[in-house]
Amino acid sequence: MVDTAKIAKNLERFAQAVAAHDRENPTHNAYGIGLAHFDMERLGLEEGEEILPGITIHADGGVTGNFRVLCDGEHDEGAVEAEEETVEAVAKEPLPMIVPGAPPFPFEQ
Repeated sequence: MVDTAKIAKNLERFAQAVAAHDRENPTHNAYGIGLAHFDMERLGLEEGEEILPGITIHADGGVTGNFRVLCDGEHDEGAVEAEEETVEAVAKEPLPMIVPGAPPFPFEQ
């Protein structure tokens, strides 16, 4: 039997995380909590179980001891664009590699 105090504490954290997500991302709809399979078993939760109104539990490939709010939005859109810009900047201008103690390499332009 799982300790009810642990379940209560986790439900409180889940509710806080969903509320923070919804406040920070008003255009995204949260639908679940992702947990590692080990944590689901440890807490006695089942896949698809509704733990909060409209929020269900889902098995996640994440690290044990952590959870994440699952939603229908894309949170890393800006990161992908920034990564693409960085790749373009590196690809346009070649830079010589500097190795300590090595003689200077004549770099062709």
